[in-house]
Amino acid sequence: MARSKKEPRPENAGNPRARLRVLADESLAGGGPGRVQAQHDKGKLTARERVDLLLDTGTFEEIDRFVTHRCDDFGMDGYRPLGDGVVTGHGLVEGRPVFVYAQDFTVFGGSLSEAHGAKICKVMDLAMKVGTPVVGLCDSGGARIQEGVVSLGAYADLFLRNTLASGVIPQISAILGPCAGGAVYSPAITDFIVMSESTATMYVTGPDVVKTVTNETVSHADLGGAGVHAERSGVAHLTGADDAACLAIVRRLLSYLPANNTADPPELPCDDPADRCERALDTIVPQNPNKPYDMHEVLRGVLDIDSFLEIQPRHARNLLVGFGRLGGRPVGVVANQPAVLAGVLDIAASLKGARFVRFCDAFNIPLVTFEDVPGFLPGTAQEYGGIIKHGAKLLYAYCEATVPKLTVVVRKAYGGAYDVMSSKHIRGDYNVAWPQAELAVMGAEGVVNIVYRKEIEQSKNPAKTRAAFVAEYNEKFANPYVAAGLGYLDDVIEPQETRPRLIRALVALRHKRQSLPPKKHGSIPL
Repeated sequence: MARSKKEPRPENAGNPRARLRVLADESLAGGGPGRVQAQHDKGKLTARERVDLLLDTGTFEEIDRFVTHRCDDFGMDGYRPLGDGVVTGHGLVEGRPVFVYAQDFTVFGGSLSEAHGAKICKVMDLAMKVGTPVVGLCDSGGARIQEGVVSLGAYADLFLRNTLASGVIPQISAILGPCAGGAVYSPAITDFIVMSESTATMYVTGPDVVKTVTNETVSHADLGGAGVHAERSGVAHLTGADDAACLAIVRRLLSYLPANNTADPPELPCDDPADRCERALDTIVPQNPNKPYDMHEVLRGVLDIDSFLEIQPRHARNLLVGFGRLGGRPVGVVANQPAVLAGVLDIAASLKGARFVRFCDAFNIPLVTFEDVPGFLPGTAQEYGGIIKHGAKLLYAYCEATVPKLTVVVRKAYGGAYDVMSSKHIRGDYNVAWPQAELAVMGAEGVVNIVYRKEIEQSKNPAKTRAAFVAEYNEKFANPYVAAGLGYLDDVIEPQETRPRLIRALVALRHKRQSLPPKKHGSIPL
């Protein structure tokens, strides 16, 4: 028969210390066997099971195991479980220190109270002191109603620490259950959000409120599930099928990141030869400049084998961003994707790229850009949506970045997008192009149709005349040797040489030192 919340164990009634130790042992089981089973029935692990999966075996050191809440009002009935619904501490991931907190849905639904929030804030403060990443495993019903504004204050304390830690230590949030209301803003401030496809939801207001206010009927998953945030909103950077998959993603993500903003990213031994020339790259780009190809194939031919971890792979797919390695050294990759919208830049792609570039710059991760961009997407939807402002964010991010910046113009580099994609003019360090690259205000066909319209219309053979003008324009203006002659490119290279050339450039730029004018901070066009 289950023991009531307030019923003491008779054998410990006269020994408070022994009683506390028994309760501490019981706290390892969260809210009790029934609630643990309910958690498992939902396809979710408990907080401690998640911590064990995230960290190297046997390395977890718990903090504040004996902390309890301080509220006796509104039906709490004196129930004070140790830990107060969140497990906090530190351990190792692949031998490297990490601080972690895991909300325990089996205790008060993982709701955040003053004590619960203070535990998380202590972990954040410690992580900042020692310069160590923080991983939050979120599974919470939100603010604890019984504590009223005190719980809201606890959230604000957490938001402040997220903000102060931004750009100082990596912060990763794994959403493994509900995350609603004000609770969503802590993960939103962190660097990366990983969501469980089977159990996670994120929204500011739930379906019931949406129904009341807007008369829309929507499910929890359709409003804030992993699929919605991975594809449409871009809130989720990565998703996994379940808890275990998400935690494996977090472990892999950490392998690319330094401990803090003063450290270098971790290098790994590499058995992929640095001088490997991938001959398939010589023929990967179609001769027809309007024919698409998959930029993933280019990345596979250049980066260390199986090293690319794409970030936001389902959102704004016309721009690829992610982490890879060159000669074992982590790099941030930004690449136009000709297979989607011809690789054009739009609002979503600009925001995706800008955030990623700024993260890499904050944490000393070199940037490698693969460029094949016909420009910015035209149309009223883009203009009304603020493509000028949002496109400027990507430009601002690249201009501001002081890490080593390497750029390969694979094919097209047209218009303002040529400038934006880490060109030499915005402090690119090593800029090269493949022989078929076109660097121009616009494609030759567009130029000829504007500049030589009358000549073509008056010609006896318009098609032949147009082709001649196109060839002349490409020869005089658009080919990469013109840009190289002006110093806008450092070299024109054979595609198969790309990997060894980039690795050698990274070695040369390893100790790059560049600064920004003294200022409190810039005013990025938000």
